[in-house]
Amino acid sequence: MTRRFQRRALSLSLVAFLSTSAALPQVTPAAHADPRRPAAIEAWQQSTSVRLQADGSLSDVLAISSSDVWAVGQQEIWDVWKNRGTIRHWNGARWTEVPLRDATAAGNLRSLAAAAPSDVWAVGDGHDGLPYLAHGDVTGFDRVRPQGLRPAEPAAGPQPLLRTGDWLGGVDAKPGKVVAVGSRDKQALILTGQGNTWTVHETEEKGALYAVAGGFAVGDTGTEPLVVQYSGGTWKSMPLPSIPGGYLRDVQADSAKRAVAVGGVYRGPGDIAPLVLTWNGKRWKEQRLPDSDARLYGVTGDGKGRYWMAGYDPERAAEPFMVRCEKGDCEIIRGGVKENRTSVRLQSVAYLAGKSTVWAVGHAVDVADRYTDVVESFAPRTSESKS
Repeated sequence: MTRRFQRRALSLSLVAFLSTSAALPQVTPAAHADPRRPAAIEAWQQSTSVRLQADGSLSDVLAISSSDVWAVGQQEIWDVWKNRGTIRHWNGARWTEVPLRDATAAGNLRSLAAAAPSDVWAVGDGHDGLPYLAHGDVTGFDRVRPQGLRPAEPAAGPQPLLRTGDWLGGVDAKPGKVVAVGSRDKQALILTGQGNTWTVHETEEKGALYAVAGGFAVGDTGTEPLVVQYSGGTWKSMPLPSIPGGYLRDVQADSAKRAVAVGGVYRGPGDIAPLVLTWNGKRWKEQRLPDSDARLYGVTGDGKGRYWMAGYDPERAAEPFMVRCEKGDCEIIRGGVKENRTSVRLQSVAYLAGKSTVWAVGHAVDVADRYTDVVESFAPRTSESKS
């Protein structure tokens, strides 16, 4: 098998692996009508890269300020021996790599959170089979090894629900407390702690959790969406609308009374629709979206009721894709097409306070099936995005 055909074969499984929607199949959707024109006040500004090594992708982005932005992902994704997780930092002028001070090395890093500028956390996979949890700042990160985590055994595919052992997909942090979520065998898993004191909790619900923020954790049971909330000292499953085939991959929590979760609905081969659920303090309800069969992977907000969701539209794969919602009204914003790109998949998005700008990260695939990390910025038409 040639290198090119190896890439094509591997890319079929990597779609699920990098998209963080692993519990449900990823297939080509049916055709749809062209969506409405993008909002006049915002537009794609610039496409750049943090310059990962060959075949790299970014999984998450975190903006503490416009001069303090973090991103994580992996590079050399095709080579099991060279594949490594990576942490990058933007200081307002340039991206730099932040060292991982750990001889065992990280595999794919999926999620970031910060309790303070010098108190940053990342989660993903360790090359030793255990979930990877790291803590640090711009000088470097050290691995943290909570007691009670189990090593993962090889699975038939990238899906967490097919693995045995523990898997971590998302992390949230505040001073004195870190929460990481994932799965253990076929149960949702929540890891809570700080320093040398950690608690591993399996929820009663089957499934996997992919993201956590502000006391909400989201994922799926394998057949429908799953949201659990920290309330009264315990994590409890929340009632949701009946959405067979639904799954959630990210959550933005402004407060205990306002949150947004994004994902999709698998309705059969060639038929996946985007899904957005909103929380008003009393119940979750489904948000109406513009006509599109795009996949949604990440969500961010400005804390004032405006949200941006990043993803991928297979019908217009070469264009960076984002949805902006405010007061129940959602519109699609598309980025520009770059030469030789065949697709762009945006995995995560962050709002840069004070700049009215959002940055989305992920990867692009070129005509030779090579993967390149991307940072796409969207901002008011009158502003100049620097990245």
